[in-house]
Amino acid sequence: MGTTTFQQPDTQGYYGPFGGAYIPEMLHRNVEELRSRYLDIMQEAGFQKEFQQLLRDYVGRPTPLFLAERLSKHYNTPVYLKREDLNHTGAHKINNAIGQVLLAQRLGKKRIIAETGAGQHGVATATVCALKGIECIVYMGSKDIERQAPNVARMRMLGATVIPATSGSQTLKDATNEAIRDWINNPTDTHYVIGSVVGPHPYPDMVARFQSVISEETRAQLKEQTGKELPTRVIACVGGGSNAAGAFYHFLDEPSVELVAVEAAGHGVYSGLSAATTQLGKPGVLHGSKSLVMQTEDGQVVEPHSISAGLDYPGIGPLHAHLFNSGRGSFLSATDDDAVQAAFLLCKLEGIIPALESSHALAALTQLKLQPNEATVLCLSGRGDKDLATYMKRLD
Repeated sequence: MGTTTFQQPDTQGYYGPFGGAYIPEMLHRNVEELRSRYLDIMQEAGFQKEFQQLLRDYVGRPTPLFLAERLSKHYNTPVYLKREDLNHTGAHKINNAIGQVLLAQRLGKKRIIAETGAGQHGVATATVCALKGIECIVYMGSKDIERQAPNVARMRMLGATVIPATSGSQTLKDATNEAIRDWINNPTDTHYVIGSVVGPHPYPDMVARFQSVISEETRAQLKEQTGKELPTRVIACVGGGSNAAGAFYHFLDEPSVELVAVEAAGHGVYSGLSAATTQLGKPGVLHGSKSLVMQTEDGQVVEPHSISAGLDYPGIGPLHAHLFNSGRGSFLSATDDDAVQAAFLLCKLEGIIPALESSHALAALTQLKLQPNEATVLCLSGRGDKDLATYMKRLD
């Protein structure tokens, strides 16, 4: 397959005007080591063999592509669910965690740090560190620790140390800040596993490559089921955007495939309690890359809000900023209420309880002009176990 400017950044890590590596001098060595070696390591036969074997035998890939017949009937169009919720640990995050921990081992790192919002990336990283016998420290906002208690318990059971971030909004942004501080203080023996397509180059590209297994499988599965590799559209929720990057990756250079990213509108895009970055953000630097960022006139980061901890982020990955800016991607948003309604609909029609993150993608089905002769693939990025407390508050 040919590559385009959408699929891979330039040598400096830019997707169009977005990307790059804006880092303090003290992180230069770490990031440069990663940048100069990640592609060579990822392409080694031994790395690929171990990575693919773990995806198959440990994670349970390939995940099914499920034609949701009752949901399809409800919307009068075929809707296929890419079942990332069936992965070990319950979300797509494990794909990237395995890739980065294997990479860190080959770089000789003895200690892994990570940030997490919904807790799924933290659980995935703790899981792989347990599998490989590596020390794991996870930074998590105090507010997220409260609302995602089951995932915090999982991380601790898996042997990880969970450190609360008590500054700012006490959510994902602040956990990321704390993780970056740790990395600056421990440059030689530590690898920072970033959980989304954000951060300084090469992270957005590296994470997108590890998650691209989602769209690679989707193409093959769709061809097997329908005779055609290309769907009409692919829908995925976007916070930082790793599940969307993975779901879109092998369709980026297929202009006939509509790419639909769904952000969290919180209480409403302009309510002051939202995380719809493409609607509210402007170009700025956050956590090491230039992208769209929710910020005040003088460049202070605006606190985001979403019912979903995994979408509660004031920025978006540079690939997605480029997809938005160039018009290659359509960016919609769904409110907290929209997401909860969409989740209950999926439960009742298909017997699947989705994560609140994926429920935002499901909510977009009501906003699109869907035709009976199309094929829509929706990335169901995680399962709803972690969100049961939130859902229970909304039960009639």
